[in-house]
Amino acid sequence: MTRKTDILMIDPMSAEFNEQLGSPFHLHPFSTIEALGALAGRIEGVTTGGGSGLPRPIMDALPNLKVISVNGVGYDKVDLDECRRRGIRLATAQGVLTDDVADMAIGLMLDTVRGITASDRFVRAGQWGKAPVPNSWTLKGKKLGIAGFGAIGKAVAKRAAAFDMTIAYFSSREQPDTPHYPFYPELRVLAEWADVLVLCVAGGARSYHMIDHAILEALGPSGFLINVARGTVVDEAALLKALQDGTIRGAGLDVFEQEPHVPEAFYGLDNVVLQAHRASSTVETRHAMGRLVFDNLAAFFQGEPLLTPVL
Repeated sequence: MTRKTDILMIDPMSAEFNEQLGSPFHLHPFSTIEALGALAGRIEGVTTGGGSGLPRPIMDALPNLKVISVNGVGYDKVDLDECRRRGIRLATAQGVLTDDVADMAIGLMLDTVRGITASDRFVRAGQWGKAPVPNSWTLKGKKLGIAGFGAIGKAVAKRAAAFDMTIAYFSSREQPDTPHYPFYPELRVLAEWADVLVLCVAGGARSYHMIDHAILEALGPSGFLINVARGTVVDEAALLKALQDGTIRGAGLDVFEQEPHVPEAFYGLDNVVLQAHRASSTVETRHAMGRLVFDNLAAFFQGEPLLTPVL
């Protein structure tokens, strides 16, 4: 009887995909390194989420690891240098969740600028008819700066154009396929120009705390910040202070520095909208992501090219 390939699951997946993955593979939910015991030497593949990645101590405990399949687009919590050194292949769910993440960015922008959930709280508190109904701001004609102009950033721009917004972007390099959008090589200059700054950059050391007090000050008291990237991109303490003292007007956040921990000081602010890192959390996209996790593993162990390789 042929032994099934042992796969370690850092994050749980739905029962449907556990069954699918379990057909050619033997799945093992991760608990602790110590609990792996002799199994550690048999693990050849890992599934994980973008937020969890593969912590280096776990990677070091798996001497025969050959492939990592990420149920997301982020891989900043996977040691790429060590993967290269050991010849470990890496795949993500890139391309699958672009539209849903872009939709969330637009949803957060609408909510923060138009004050939708703040007004919901106003009504639920019985304030309508007792206090003046707060005004909000229009999107039409606003200047949208997009930091990070990969697939998600471009999808945000496509949607924002329908609101008659003026769009420009910051990226590590100018994108030759988008000549109709101005390119800003300095993030601070883009922030000074923008009314709304949407973050679509990758996580990791290069982008760590790129949104600091100076950038928030450049965005200014009429500016809004939207983050659908990684929590580590924003200096959370600086953002909290900026929201409290009016350095910026508002923010919409899908991600946080120490997820699932959210600083409680955010809870009492009406100028911030909070989400539980769920930009890609639709039934359709989660299904497609899980399928791609399976397909990448299946392709690798059948000797075929990864569908969405990083390494």
